[in-house]
Amino acid sequence: MSLPRLQLRTLRVGDEASFRKAVAEFARETPPWQFAFDFSHSTVFANYVRQLERCSHGIDVPAHFVPNTYFVGIVDGAVVGRISLRHLLNDFLAKVGGHIGYGVIPSQRRQGYATDMLRNALPLCAGLGIRRALITCDEHNIGSRKVIEACGGIFEGMIDDPESNGRKRRYWVVTAENYVSPQDLFQ
Repeated sequence: MSLPRLQLRTLRVGDEASFRKAVAEFARETPPWQFAFDFSHSTVFANYVRQLERCSHGIDVPAHFVPNTYFVGIVDGAVVGRISLRHLLNDFLAKVGGHIGYGVIPSQRRQGYATDMLRNALPLCAGLGIRRALITCDEHNIGSRKVIEACGGIFEGMIDDPESNGRKRRYWVVTAENYVSPQDLFQ
C-alpha cells in the first residue's frame, strides 16, 4: 500500500481547522514545539494567513526574523507538517537555525512526510537564489538527521545552541538541481 501524495504549499484560509489541530497537537509535546510563529487560539486566521504572505515578501517581518516563506504539508486535505524557508540568514540562523526549519505533527511521523516536504522545498530555495541551504537539527534527533541526509545533506559539524543549551548538527544541501519559483505556489 502506498502513502497518499503530499502537497507542499502556502497556508490557505480553508486550512484553519486542520492547522489549529496541528498547533494543538504540537502544544502537547514535551517540551512544546512552536508549529506556528506568533499564533494563538485567539488569532484571526485570515489575518494570520495574510501576515505569513506579507512576511514572505519581506513586509512587516517581526524583529529578529528574516523574510521567510511558511509552507504546510497537506495530505488528503489535512495539514501534516510545516516547513519554513528563510530567504537569508541573520547571525543566529547562520550559526544555529539555518535556511530551513520543519516539523511533522506527532500523529503523522514516520511516514516519510518530512523527507517529502524537504525534497519539495529544495527547488524553492534555489528559486530564492539559495544554492546551498544550511539545515540544522538537534544532536540527538535521529529522525531529522535521517531526513536531512536522505535529501543530500552533507554534515559540516556541531555547534552549541544557546537557546536550548544543547548541540545542533549542521548540514549543507545543494538546492540548485531543480528550480521552482516560490511565487508559483501563491497562485
